[in-house]
Amino acid sequence: MTEYEMSGGRVQKSGGKAAKILYQPFGIVGSIVGGIVAGQVFKQVYKRVAPGHPDDAPTPLQSEYRLREILLASLIQGAIFSVTKALVQRGGARAFEKLTGDWPGD
Repeated sequence: MTEYEMSGGRVQKSGGKAAKILYQPFGIVGSIVGGIVAGQVFKQVYKRVAPGHPDDAPTPLQSEYRLREILLASLIQGAIFSVTKALVQRGGARAFEKLTGDWPGD
């Protein structure tokens, strides 16, 4: 069962070791799906941020792009992947808790 602890004024849920182990396959599938979704979101955002550029964002080894363009693309991509990862992990943990009654985290 899920235990609740007070930590710095916040209520923190903690699950057991079994919940963490059972959650791992859900986490792996969620990571794969999240990566695919984040990649598609990034492509759409990059098309709007850099109109006139090819569909694919520049990579660090493409000499025809200026460093500023490469850094901007990397910054946008990193932000999108980070936010998507957090949303997918949190949503997966909540769904797992609804199914099992245990929180899969610390």
